[in-house]
Amino acid sequence: MSRLQLALNVSNLDEAVDFYSKFFKTAPTKLLPGYANFAITEPPLKLVLFENSGVPGTINHLGVEVFTTDEVQDATRYLAEQGFVTDIEEKTTCCFAVQDKVWVDGPDSSRWEVYTVLADASDSSSVVGDETCCESESLVMSDAAPCC
Repeated sequence: MSRLQLALNVSNLDEAVDFYSKFFKTAPTKLLPGYANFAITEPPLKLVLFENSGVPGTINHLGVEVFTTDEVQDATRYLAEQGFVTDIEEKTTCCFAVQDKVWVDGPDSSRWEVYTVLADASDSSSVVGDETCCESESLVMSDAAPCC
C-alpha cells in the first residue's frame, strides 16, 4: 500500500487549506504554523503545503509515502538496482515527523522521496547542509534535499 505525495509551496496557508479542504472534501491531518498536510483517501494522495517556501505556486518536491521501513528498504534496493544514486535518511526529523526515507533525483532536477512516518515530532525540521529541511530556495530542490 502506498500513496503519491505532492508537496507544494504556497503564499497563503489559510487560503490554500481552505481551497484543498473543499477540493478534496477533507480536512488537514496536520495543521501547524506555515505547514499543513492532508492524507487524502480518494484519490490516494498525501498533499503537503509549505507557506512561503521557495516560489509560491511551485512544486517543493514529490514522493511516495509507504507504511513501513521495510518498504523504504525495498524501494532503496530497487532504485539502486536500477542505477539511481540513492540518498538514505534514517530516523530523520522533518515536517513535524520522524521518518525513514530514500531520495533520488529525477529528470530536470526533480527530487523524489520514498518515505515512511515513524512518529510525530514536536519540531518542524532538521538542518540539511546550510538549509533548513523543507525550505528550499528554488522551484524544487536545491542541492540539500528538502524533506517531508
